[in-house]
Amino acid sequence: MVTHVPAEAQGDERGALLSFLAEQRGGIRRAVFGLTDEQASSRPSASELSLAGLVKHVAEVEQGWVARARGEEPAVARDQSNWHECFVLVDGETVASQLAYWEKVAAETEALIRSAPSLDDTFGLPDQPWFPPEGRVSLRWLALHLIRETARHAGHADIIRESLDGRTAFELVDLAGS
Repeated sequence: MVTHVPAEAQGDERGALLSFLAEQRGGIRRAVFGLTDEQASSRPSASELSLAGLVKHVAEVEQGWVARARGEEPAVARDQSNWHECFVLVDGETVASQLAYWEKVAAETEALIRSAPSLDDTFGLPDQPWFPPEGRVSLRWLALHLIRETARHAGHADIIRESLDGRTAFELVDLAGS
């Protein structure tokens, strides 16, 4: 798992964006290192968030954005009635299964970003009230948005893990071996 993005960051803009995204994914992956599903699903703070829920959420969100950029529907439809399910394991889901799914999604993200003719290529935003009507964004925006979203939740994951067992992000880097 990436813990430091070197200054040359894979030599180009696409590589840099993907390296920074991988770095943030690594923070969330390390936060669940060595935990049982029960521990990862617990909520040790005032927040409703759990580490298992964060893993599931970031995987679903990333997949949804990549699908939109490809002109497809997200694999999982969320609306007012089931949005909360993206933050909890349900129906036999495990942390391991969610991490494996996220790995597959990450590969799809990388393939999309690396194969696009230009990071300036655009796609339409979802028809939701928090987006401008008929708004469009570039693949560069998508990569930066995924970095922001993942980094935000990596910070949440650090706090949740430390609340669980006192382990800090730096200790987890050492324990996980990267």
